[in-house]
Amino acid sequence: MSAFPTPSGERILLSPPHMSGRERPYVDEVFETNFVAPAGPMLARFEQMFCEATGFPHAVAVASGTAAIHLALRCLGVGPGDKVWAPTFTFIASIAPITYQGAQPVLFDCDPENWTLDLDLVAEELPKAAARNDLPKAIIAVDLYGQPCDYDRLRALADPYGVPVIADAAEAVGSFLHGQHAGRGATCAAFSFNGNKILTTGGGGLLASEDKVLVEHARNLSQQARQPVPYYEHNEIGYNYRMSALNAAVGCGQLEVLEERVARRREIFEAYRQGLGNQAGVKFLEEISGARANRWLTVLTLPEELDSASIVAELDRYGIEARQLWKPMHCQKALADAPYIGRNVAESLFKCGICLPSGSAMVEDEIRFVIEAILSVWNKA
Repeated sequence: MSAFPTPSGERILLSPPHMSGRERPYVDEVFETNFVAPAGPMLARFEQMFCEATGFPHAVAVASGTAAIHLALRCLGVGPGDKVWAPTFTFIASIAPITYQGAQPVLFDCDPENWTLDLDLVAEELPKAAARNDLPKAIIAVDLYGQPCDYDRLRALADPYGVPVIADAAEAVGSFLHGQHAGRGATCAAFSFNGNKILTTGGGGLLASEDKVLVEHARNLSQQARQPVPYYEHNEIGYNYRMSALNAAVGCGQLEVLEERVARRREIFEAYRQGLGNQAGVKFLEEISGARANRWLTVLTLPEELDSASIVAELDRYGIEARQLWKPMHCQKALADAPYIGRNVAESLFKCGICLPSGSAMVEDEIRFVIEAILSVWNKA
């Protein structure tokens, strides 16, 4: 007897890893050369392949997307007493590294249409902050659910004040805006290859930039800031943040099928929109003009009379893993002291939005099953 009533009898997960088989030759090469440490030619190959796929000229592969953001803040000189502006509508990994540096997060609401950092609020607040001599040391923007932020506009706002921009593109590998990969245009961009991402190394991240000096500083910091001498010399404190060669090998194989993965996620999004988009009060996250989002997760908002938490719980009974959207950071106990600037758009999205299973290995029967289950749950609500 099947454990679940799903077509396969298995639970339909939100975004599980999807191996292609292309990863195995790279992993075998690492074993054959015995170069499994967080160093060596496979790491360099992964970084080069990533740059070729995205257009970034410089990159360093690290242990996680969180580590990449932390290194970015460190390289930009963020320290105790500084303020860093960041979105409230995101995963905590976008914000936690600010606190690692002893800095103060200032949380901004999201745009009601594209859900990324509300740039109108940033435009309003920058001159006020300058007038009181309280400009942020950096601004972090997040490419939410694969939706790229408009970094050209954000840089146009921030550059006159000398404020650097960090792109948290953890969810946006394979997304483009105006022909440029997500994160391009920011001072530097952090990526994640966690197991649930569209491109996974099993765990890992990467920091990319046009700025070679910044990336090389991050590379040195990620390797305990050891100086290039025949003994252990350290002029500053670093971290054990370098990606392993085994993770990099998996990433090389994943990069070979990145476009296939993006295409499949976009197909899944369109199937959901066709199956659910005519329901009254349902709204899918639309791409901003000029964007090709990777549709890492299919996300939508429900009619106001429906409670997203209840819907998620009911879908779980069907063997379907769905989730509410990100709970805003200013609503988290861990960040209760962080200033918040906004209009409570993020809170509204959290209450009425859900993420649907979007793994690129999903088959058509599973997509139909999810759609039918959702319609059944809604009709009962």
